[in-house]
Amino acid sequence: MRPVERALAEAAQRLKGASDTARLDAELLMASALNIERDELLLRPPAGEVPDAFEGLVQRRLAGEPVAYITGRRAFWNIELEVGPGALIPRPDSETLIAAAVEHFAGREAPRRILDLGTGPGTLLLAALDQWPDATGVGIDRSPEGLTYARNNARRLGLAPRAHFRLGNWATGVDERFDLVLCNPPYVAIGAELGPGVAEHEPAEALFAGEEGLDDYRLLAPEISRLLARSGLAVVEIGADQAHTAAELFRSAGHQPLLARDLAGRPRALLIEVKHK
Repeated sequence: MRPVERALAEAAQRLKGASDTARLDAELLMASALNIERDELLLRPPAGEVPDAFEGLVQRRLAGEPVAYITGRRAFWNIELEVGPGALIPRPDSETLIAAAVEHFAGREAPRRILDLGTGPGTLLLAALDQWPDATGVGIDRSPEGLTYARNNARRLGLAPRAHFRLGNWATGVDERFDLVLCNPPYVAIGAELGPGVAEHEPAEALFAGEEGLDDYRLLAPEISRLLARSGLAVVEIGADQAHTAAELFRSAGHQPLLARDLAGRPRALLIEVKHK
């Protein structure tokens, strides 16, 4: 067995107590240490020695630091984002929002103006702008650190001319209507258990939303009507156990939300349309 392959196997074994994705974590860390893509690592494992930096990366993961913060990047939809402390790490579950929007607009006029509330490192907005090359959009977040990553990602992806980012609290001060509104709000109840290292490293304001995890839905539900253009669509992420309670909050605001499920079949997003006269 080559040194790199042996080091991967040993690291994966060591990481089992710290991660549910130990082998994947080891591969991503090794690829980062070698400065190559994970695909290249798997298809053509290097024959040389293991980089000295690899052990340090493994130690950081064993201490609970998220892999995305260690490597400084995370793949999402069709793009790769730079991430780090102060920015919520994109999750595959959130790709459900983009998939639902793509399905909705198939056979219709594509969205031209897109709003991403709680954009973090630009996750949903930049994925949507990459999907619809004629669209422009706005990303809003209350984290200056997150917006720094968002602007850097937009420049690196060549999307800066079409993406505007601003510091703000949800849609306060927004006086425009959009064809597509995307939002992944905090929806974790205070005190809920999270995966290893999540609460210790990722920004609490992007995770927790009151005793029930519903505080931000209460703020967002009354705002949707004024944010959507005629026949526009809003897609809002929810926790897998919040389909009923979150939907009721939007119904109380006069909407008829539809449910979108993730690849595992779990409730993951609410779709809201507003038919303006």
